[in-house]
Amino acid sequence: MDLPGPIHDVLLVFLGSGLILGGLGVVLLTNPIYSAFSLGLVLVCISLFYILSNSYFVAAAQLLIYVGAVNVLIIFAVMFMNGSDYSNDFYLWTVGDGVTSLVCTSILFSLITTILDTSWYGIIWNTGSNQIVEQDLTSNVQQIGIHLSTDFYLPFELVSIILLVALIGAITMARQY
Repeated sequence: MDLPGPIHDVLLVFLGSGLILGGLGVVLLTNPIYSAFSLGLVLVCISLFYILSNSYFVAAAQLLIYVGAVNVLIIFAVMFMNGSDYSNDFYLWTVGDGVTSLVCTSILFSLITTILDTSWYGIIWNTGSNQIVEQDLTSNVQQIGIHLSTDFYLPFELVSIILLVALIGAITMARQY
């Protein structure tokens, strides 16, 4: 979107705070239905970030696929489960939590290292206006289609298989309760 600078900055701060609060809600809330709704807030904020960066197709895909399908499926699966099981077994810190935090911290540091070591070819930083200018003048939809069908074919198919397994698992969990 072509917004004036101060309005764009205010929207970025608002969406960033919504993203951080939603992420904290996903992790810290003990009721799983509230965590699922917080996840919905995070996914909506991410799609609004895409709209602010003029990636309308990715924003629409984010809303339709993740908010409209995956998050609604998670909410339905959580609603079918027995809610009293979660509140009775509350421990402050377990061994699994320590292992999980160690794994997540190591993944975070490896991602930071990878991001810093990557040469971001195809992107030119225009220092005069602090905007990213792409070398190709094709539209975002064409670039996404070209990259998904050539460079990222295998990861795209693996993600679709993972989403299919998550969908089958959620349906199986919902049918058991």
